Amino acid sequence: WEASGCFDPDAKQKPFDGQKSSYVLPMPPPNVTGRLHMGHAIFVALQDVLARFHRMRGRPVLWLPGTDHAGIATQLQVEKALIAEGTTREEVGREEFLKRVWEYKEEQGGHITRQLRCLGASADWSRERFTMDPDLSKGVVEAFVRLHEKGLVYRGEYMVNWAPLLKTAVSDLEVEYSDEEGKLFFFKYMVEGTDEFLPVATTRPETIMGDTAVCVHPDDERYKHLVGKNAIVPMGDGRAIPIIADEYVDMEFGTGALKITPGHDPNDYAIGKKFDLPIINIMNKDGSMNVNAGDYIGLDRFECREKLWSDMEAAELTIKVDPHTQRVPRSQRGGEIIEPLVSSQWFVKTEGMGSKALKAVQEGDIKIVPERFNKIWENWLTDIHDWCVSRQLWWGHRIPVWYIGKGESEYVVARNDDEARQKAIELGHPEDVEMRQEEDVLDTWFSSGLWPFATVGWPQQEGEENSDLSRFYPGSCLETGYDIIFFWVARMVMMGLELTGESPFNTIYLHGLVRAADGTKMSKTKGNVIDPLDTVAEYGADSLRYSLVTGVTPGQDIPLNMEKIEANCNFANKLWNICKFVTGNALRDVPEDELAAIANTGPIEKEEFDSLSLPEKYIVSKCHSLVASITEDLEKYQLGAAGSKIYEFLWDQYANWYVEISKTRIYEGAGGGGVEEAKAARRVLVYVLDTTMRLLHPYMPYITEQLWHHLPRPEKTEEQATHALMLADWPQMDDGTPLVTDEAAVSAFECFQSLTNKIRNARAEYNVEPGKRISAVIVASGDMKVMLEGEVKSLVALAKLDADQVSIVEDGSDLKDCVQVIVQDGVEAYLPLSGLIDPVKERARLVKQSEKLEKEIGKLAGRLSSSGFVDKAPEAVVSKAKQELAELEDQLSKVKASLDALPDP
Repeated sequence: WEASGCFDPDAKQKPFDGQKSSYVLPMPPPNVTGRLHMGHAIFVALQDVLARFHRMRGRPVLWLPGTDHAGIATQLQVEKALIAEGTTREEVGREEFLKRVWEYKEEQGGHITRQLRCLGASADWSRERFTMDPDLSKGVVEAFVRLHEKGLVYRGEYMVNWAPLLKTAVSDLEVEYSDEEGKLFFFKYMVEGTDEFLPVATTRPETIMGDTAVCVHPDDERYKHLVGKNAIVPMGDGRAIPIIADEYVDMEFGTGALKITPGHDPNDYAIGKKFDLPIINIMNKDGSMNVNAGDYIGLDRFECREKLWSDMEAAELTIKVDPHTQRVPRSQRGGEIIEPLVSSQWFVKTEGMGSKALKAVQEGDIKIVPERFNKIWENWLTDIHDWCVSRQLWWGHRIPVWYIGKGESEYVVARNDDEARQKAIELGHPEDVEMRQEEDVLDTWFSSGLWPFATVGWPQQEGEENSDLSRFYPGSCLETGYDIIFFWVARMVMMGLELTGESPFNTIYLHGLVRAADGTKMSKTKGNVIDPLDTVAEYGADSLRYSLVTGVTPGQDIPLNMEKIEANCNFANKLWNICKFVTGNALRDVPEDELAAIANTGPIEKEEFDSLSLPEKYIVSKCHSLVASITEDLEKYQLGAAGSKIYEFLWDQYANWYVEISKTRIYEGAGGGGVEEAKAARRVLVYVLDTTMRLLHPYMPYITEQLWHHLPRPEKTEEQATHALMLADWPQMDDGTPLVTDEAAVSAFECFQSLTNKIRNARAEYNVEPGKRISAVIVASGDMKVMLEGEVKSLVALAKLDADQVSIVEDGSDLKDCVQVIVQDGVEAYLPLSGLIDPVKERARLVKQSEKLEKEIGKLAGRLSSSGFVDKAPEAVVSKAKQELAELEDQLSKVKASLDALPDP
């Protein structure tokens, strides 16, 4: 496929033919050094269905792949390697560190894309992008500059989530909260100049060194008299802080007195701003205590907690310590506990951008599938906070800000060094003014937010006709997991609207998370992780893909078990065997010219359809209805439902019914042998199998492509890159022209199916040996009689009837000693008992069964007539016994009815 150019947007048709608009899928870029997991497998399975479907329908499809530089994750791995070598990134320096990261990327990168390929991802790998490619990096700089020019970028000191291990700020979305057992520390805040104290509780005693006030409720009678006085910070060398009053304090919660630490708590930060309190940062970037911590300088924050509390106990300033369950914020990447602290960072204003993204969905410019996520989208975008985009990392896109002079009070935003210096000169600075670029890099999600347009030529191709940007932007569908709707999807929409003036795609399709069979999260500790590569090795990529996509609805989590994958592997084997029958048996010894004539070159038209017999009309009608249903489902992004329908049709209708009936047309021994009848059967066998393989191809590409080449098939067109199923026409290319069907034929054949099933059920009920053929009289009239007379040989084959003892009559009132089977109004079957059973043996068997049941009934009835049992046994036991008696009596009734129905000896 890839070597033949099948994944190119123009693999099926000429470029710019103007027939159909492009279908563009931006692939969510996995981490460049990552490894394949089920999260990748599900997006490949879903997106490849969409790509292959729209490609077969004649649209130029661009499924654009690439990888993300993954700033935090990648840097963390290299830093771990340096630590193992006994050094750090600070010791080796920025230039050497970045060299090491690029080496790591070259070493580890590429595995993930090779693994995606093995799943059959038909992305255009010739266009594979990396977020730090030179042109994409230029796009990142351009985006930052333009946002700054619009007044949407600013630098400020704000409370951020600080990851001490990573030594960087992380966004709210990158913080995960977990309920963990901790402690609640109660201590005394002594009132200056008195013996009084305020009882205060905290979960983080180390932050006491950063307190700048104690706050109480203004109406709290316990503390009213203390408002306006000062309290002494424990172990703070006598530092005094004010006692303030604010209604924010809940008098009923805890002690009713709060320590206020504006430098290390977001709520305290707001109070600090309100009361103009000083902000004291007591921690270094690595989580150790700084000079503001006094005697505790240099200690790790948790070591400080223990030491400070111990000192407070010695000073008799502690009250008690209680166990306490608390929500602990942890870094999604590093796993360490997040430390809120005030820091200078770069921010992007999001209120205006968020309102545009909200409007795009509300006005229908973007459709979210499933719709229930519209509300979640609205809630987040109406309560959005400014986006902290700076990260204190070295791996990533360095922020294009240059500080002028030694300080950081004056700066310029520019595209490169030369432009920065020119801007400084325009501000009145000399040509040799000292300038240095911002050390921080941009949040990885900033560059990912540009993915749909930066990867197809933005900003370089802006305004160019017939460019990739004009042809492939905006995109068509963004398919991804619902868990990154805010991390990535919302930011792409905001950035796309702000920087290009257009929504980056018209549909957002959200899939659920792949979970273990019991619905729990897959985890290595539980041992319930299913590895996609191991699964592919054992069951094949098709089985895994089909299992992930079918039987699920958009946005719902996907429970996955090996039984489902194994069942779908069996389905693939079934398809292989069907194809083997068609090509190895039905088409054996058929001349080349006849094979060419029965190839599927397009939909069966009405003239040919009308010439077919009932079973052929039925299976073609069902096939055409399936095509219409699948096409509609896929156009509406109902991928799971569509996939399941193909399975049901192939297995239940084509294999179980038509393949068996076709044998009665083709083989003389089964009643066939007519030349025209055999030709029609072969034509329909090939047509329906070819059509369903085209429908199934987006789900199971490997086996369908392989098998399709064994069927008679049309020649390669001039426009096609190669002769492949993935470039063949979809069974319904034009929505305006419905495929031919015949409801009357379908209804008539369903009566035939019902008749066959009823006879099969009767055989099973009377324990007829599987190989024994029985006689039957079918009662029908009118068109139904004519239909059944034409399909006697099919009925004989499928119901295992004796061909010499089958008759179709209009009246069965004089039939005796028969099992009557009612099929539908006007259609019945009479099966002579003599053909079903040996009356003597059957009577003996039924008498023996009757005697056994009567004995059991007598025993159970005796127990229930005993007052000792009924009065003393638990109600549930008595009730169960009565139910068992009723069931036994019902069985006896049926056995006696069967005895009465037997012919007299």
